[in-house]
Amino acid sequence: MRAVENAVGVKIPENARLIRNLLHGAQFQHDHIIHFYHLHAFDWVDILSALKADPAKTAALSDNVTNAPWGGTAYFKTVLQRIQTFVDSGQLGIFANAYWGHSAYKLPPEANLMAAAHYIEALRLQAKAAKMHAIFGGKNPHLQSLVVGGITSVQDLNPDRLAQFLYLWKETQDFVNNVYIPDLLAVASFYKDWGAIGGTSNFMAWGEFPQNENEPDSLYMPRGYIQKRDVAKIQAADQQKVAEHVKFGWYAEGKPKHPFEGETKPNPGDYKPDGGKYTWFKAPRYDGEACEVGPLARVLIAYGKNHKDIKPLVDSTLKKLDIPVTALFSTLGRTAARGLETAAIGNAMEGWIMQLFDNVKKGDLTTYQSWKMPKSAQGVGLNDVPRGSLGHWIRIENEKIKNYQYVVPSTWNLGPRCEKGIPGPLEEALIGTPVADAKRPLEILRTVHSFDPCIACGVHVIDPASNAVYKIRAI
Repeated sequence: MRAVENAVGVKIPENARLIRNLLHGAQFQHDHIIHFYHLHAFDWVDILSALKADPAKTAALSDNVTNAPWGGTAYFKTVLQRIQTFVDSGQLGIFANAYWGHSAYKLPPEANLMAAAHYIEALRLQAKAAKMHAIFGGKNPHLQSLVVGGITSVQDLNPDRLAQFLYLWKETQDFVNNVYIPDLLAVASFYKDWGAIGGTSNFMAWGEFPQNENEPDSLYMPRGYIQKRDVAKIQAADQQKVAEHVKFGWYAEGKPKHPFEGETKPNPGDYKPDGGKYTWFKAPRYDGEACEVGPLARVLIAYGKNHKDIKPLVDSTLKKLDIPVTALFSTLGRTAARGLETAAIGNAMEGWIMQLFDNVKKGDLTTYQSWKMPKSAQGVGLNDVPRGSLGHWIRIENEKIKNYQYVVPSTWNLGPRCEKGIPGPLEEALIGTPVADAKRPLEILRTVHSFDPCIACGVHVIDPASNAVYKIRAI
């Protein structure tokens, strides 16, 4: 939407901007909660160790570190019994195929049981968080109300629907502030050595959540670029400095290209570990540098700009964990940043909801601005989604799409080496990772999962001749 709006020169109404911010804020809450509890937690939590826990001691631990609305000895005893039933059945389901008992796990049994209980509660909560999307977006995922020029959910601009959204937001944000953040701090306190593992050098964010039509100046999460970890010197991020390299990707040979001139010409070949092509990803570079994008990049840029909400959150977290600011450049920092920005963005959502209430009370229900397709134009849409920086570039000729390219977060983070041989962010982050058991590389998974990788977001492979779906095994 933003890329086309930029191309055709349309400015969306305030209500549309507010609703888009709320929908996107709900996406951050929903995605980050799922990531921490359901995609990343078991890299740090040994679920089978929880069977050794004392429910009474777990209840005391929970009361000490969280403000959870559920707890007590009987509650944790029930959770313990549910886990035991899983194990006794011999069908571990989602708890199978993990590295339980690995020497890299450090949490005591009671902390593992508490985390397991919150895993279950987060499953219930994320389903409720998804309902926020349905109110203004029609459904979750793949919202249906976004259109060039604004948003279509004008019928939902009424006090009842706004109150419903407000109620769901409050329940979700209470979970973030009272359970997610305390859990994050509790787990991190046992893994402070990971503040020196899994780091990268450069960071970039397009920014997100415009407070008015002046972008990027009004973005709540600011735009910026950090080179060589110099947080004291936040540089402006310019989309004209983006180029994609294909030397190590399975694409036709060519020079690095800006997305406006970008090409996607597949040229599949054999995997060559000796320095040849080895991936379907392109290698995005900003001003020639590989850049990490995502929660850590956004939080570091906000921190460097003395963001009124982010900086106090970061400083208080560093103080509670008794770790230096340099620990942010790590797998631990990446995981912590995801939680901290969830809290900050979630808190900011209340103001956007109240603005919508005020507009409705004044009788302003405008959610769409009409526009005309130009004969020729080009536009760029830049924003930050939970995984990181997302850019769309469109060229229009004869009122039709001439070229369309986009660079998604996982392409930035998981991309291969470029023409100069510079590794991508994930490749860089894995260098030097200590591995206790090469056959069970739990430590590798911790850093990989901390990026919240999504291969499907960056690469789609089909057989146009047969439409066949293939299953691929990486050996």
